[in-house]
Amino acid sequence: MFRIFDKMKNIIVGFSILLVLLPQLLQAQNRVQGQNFIVEPPTLQNLGFEWYIAGDDNRNATIQVEYRIEGTGNAWKKGMPLLRLGGEHIERAGIDYTVPHMFAGSILDVNPDTKYEARFTLEDPDGVDGEAVKVVSVSTRAEPVAARGGRVRHVYSQYYTGVKEEPNYPGLVSAYGGSVNTKGDWNVVTEDMVQPGDIIKIHGGLYQGVLLNYPDWHNIPFDGTYFFTAKGTAERPIVIEAAGDGEVIFDGAGAAILFNVMATEHHIFQGLTFKNAGRVFDAGRKRLAGASDLTIRNCRFENVGEGVVTEFAGSKNFLIQDNVLLGRDDRYRLYGWNAHREGLIPYGTHLLDSYYGIKVYGSGHVIAHNSIAFFHDAIGVSTYGTPEKEQELKAVSIDIYNNDLHLLVDDFIEADGSVHNVRVMRNRGVNAAENGISAQPVFGGPAYYIRNILYNVPQGGALKIHGGVPGLTAYHNTFISESNAGSKYPNSNYRNNLILGTDGPVNVAAFPFTTAYSVADYNGYRPNRGPESPENQFSWLAPDGKVVGFKTLKSLNEASGLEAHGITVDYDIFENLQKPVVPAVGSIPGPVYHAVDLNFKLDPRGKAVDAGVIIPNVNDGFSGKAPDLGALEVGSPAVIYGARGLDPAHEFYR
Repeated sequence: MFRIFDKMKNIIVGFSILLVLLPQLLQAQNRVQGQNFIVEPPTLQNLGFEWYIAGDDNRNATIQVEYRIEGTGNAWKKGMPLLRLGGEHIERAGIDYTVPHMFAGSILDVNPDTKYEARFTLEDPDGVDGEAVKVVSVSTRAEPVAARGGRVRHVYSQYYTGVKEEPNYPGLVSAYGGSVNTKGDWNVVTEDMVQPGDIIKIHGGLYQGVLLNYPDWHNIPFDGTYFFTAKGTAERPIVIEAAGDGEVIFDGAGAAILFNVMATEHHIFQGLTFKNAGRVFDAGRKRLAGASDLTIRNCRFENVGEGVVTEFAGSKNFLIQDNVLLGRDDRYRLYGWNAHREGLIPYGTHLLDSYYGIKVYGSGHVIAHNSIAFFHDAIGVSTYGTPEKEQELKAVSIDIYNNDLHLLVDDFIEADGSVHNVRVMRNRGVNAAENGISAQPVFGGPAYYIRNILYNVPQGGALKIHGGVPGLTAYHNTFISESNAGSKYPNSNYRNNLILGTDGPVNVAAFPFTTAYSVADYNGYRPNRGPESPENQFSWLAPDGKVVGFKTLKSLNEASGLEAHGITVDYDIFENLQKPVVPAVGSIPGPVYHAVDLNFKLDPRGKAVDAGVIIPNVNDGFSGKAPDLGALEVGSPAVIYGARGLDPAHEFYR
């Protein structure tokens, strides 16, 4: 009897102690502790950061961001707070990935080749354990340029009959390997290989291998592939460029791979034209090999299956800039990628013969000011699967900005497979049959979609989201298309966007948010009003897991708390823009529009002006009482899309 009493007494005492200590235990779990801090590879204009944490079970910790040019003593500028991540689950195609507890984010639109100080302040009402303020010094990259004093080698077409500069070589393979008279069995002889700082100047003319002639002038027997394996340095890259005395055309004559650059470091290719090849630059294969510090600039790609591709996790620091890439798909009709399957297009018509214009994996890549048309997809991150565990092998810090994208079979841009700090900014896409911007999935994010313009996306919508994508951050976009995500997803943030329906048979916007900390506010919507449009124009995933429809923004807000400051708009918010014609369901092809004919500027008197919210480091330079909605602030400088220096009327057709 006494033993039972003693046991009960011990239980009561233990329970009493637990009650006393419970608040302290809970507070300890809610307190945040900063752990590993990572500076991602910097790009030309953006900086990315990650700060891993423990604790903060109630997710109320924040990290404030400030930055300034180092050594100036200037006042700190305010940046966007880092995004709190952790616990979001991604499951698709055998992937089973949970985002670690951390913060991640970027400082945007800073100067190239400049050293910055960045200050991060970790705050939590429950308390901070360990270091609460982190100050780091980080430099943006400079654009790579040829070194002074490097050796110069000259290459002439086999058809050239004039005076040649010395030293000269019979084809690019010979110039790269430094050996002459090396055709046939001697094609692998490289007795004086290019060295860091060397420049190979390709003189105007046609360079077309004869794939079935093993002693061909170009030393590319049978497969038609040029192999590059040398290593330059950041200060002394290896440059292969047009000499400036006429167009340089490398015609692949149907080769599957034209330039294999997987073993290279610090190479620059510029001013060249490529035609008639499957993949022009083979820059990396998953778990095999990949290039680093590859620059492809001011080049032209015509009638190719793919332009530039790497799927190697160790590829890093590409600069793909001011190029024109033209695929093989239909140049005058908008077909979706199911057209062949449905028997609407017979095989063998050269439709759907191109895949990606540009596809990358790895870190530190910049894809900027390219004009891309007639591919399946224009630009993408490789759908790589579960990220590698090593930090240096993750797809982070990738910039895709100021590209002009026209007439795609599937999507304009796919961030699929990226991990943290992919920055999709200021791109213009007109005519994509299926979807605008894809994220299926992103492994944590943030994936920044900022100031993009999308027009005529008839079959899918502005955003394609699958697999539980977290970290989707959409600010100041102009979507002339519906935004109906394909699946549920957590931890997203939508502000200052314009989403205008085109009177199709769907609602204008869906919010399948699975977390209470997702945000949608200060956006402008134009509901669909077509004869086949549904009565409810907004949908929301309620806490009980049911999708609920709403006729108005007001009723959506009352039920969900979303869009407290959202507004409805119409096409009169623009100076002069009409909605695209939506083809009937199942009707192919759809109409094709040209960006040169479209005006996305806001009417200064319209409802979208001064209707946004301030977002540090995104809309600091707004005019008026508040930022405008959409991609283009009234009175802001004109945005240059695509390869610079082109005639906009002949960007894709000449």
